[in-house]
Parts: sequence; structure tokens; C-alpha cells
Amino acid sequence: MLVMRRRPGESFFVGEVVEIEVLEVCGTRVKLGIVAPDSVSIQRKESQLTRDENIVAALSVEQKNISEILNCVAPRKRGTPVKRLTAVQLLTTDPRNSVKKH
Repeated sequence: MLVMRRRPGESFFVGEVVEIEVLEVCGTRVKLGIVAPDSVSIQRKESQLTRDENIVAALSVEQKNISEILNCVAPRKRGTPVKRLTAVQLLTTDPRNSVKKH
């Protein structure tokens, strides 16, 4: 693990295309700014761990149970079949699982 000290306004590079700048230090909290291409995924570690745990848990759910849950929570017109999704597809297509870049 590389350890370095940076003050607000200072930055460093990860590789050639990712720049991380220390924006603010307040008590025990640090605010970082990250400049990276859209092709680079940026996630908080705890979000990734939670996502991985949810996928493992979802794999233990049977497909018919997922369809039953979707029938209960997804309002639709009578006679319209519910799109069949696996638990992993539901988790990995949720837009709330990604971090927006500004």
C-alpha cells in the first residue's frame, strides 16, 4: 500500500488517466474529487461489498419466486406477462448501484 500526504488543492494520478484531488479536509473526513474517463468505474468500497453480498444472496433464490415477487410489485395490464429476470439481472441493472460522475 502506498501512503502519501496531500493537502487540500493538491492531487495525484493513478495511472495516466485518473486524477484524484483532495478538495477539503474537515476533522476526520476528507472530500476527494476524481477525474476519470467514463470507461473507468468508480464505486465506494462499501457499495461494492453490499452489491456482491446481494448477488450471492440472490443466487440462492429460485426463479419462480422472483417471478412471484415481480407479479406482486410490478403493476401491469391484465394478460401482460411479466418480463422474466433473474435476481442477478435485477441487481446488476439497478441504476442506483452506480456512482454518477460530474
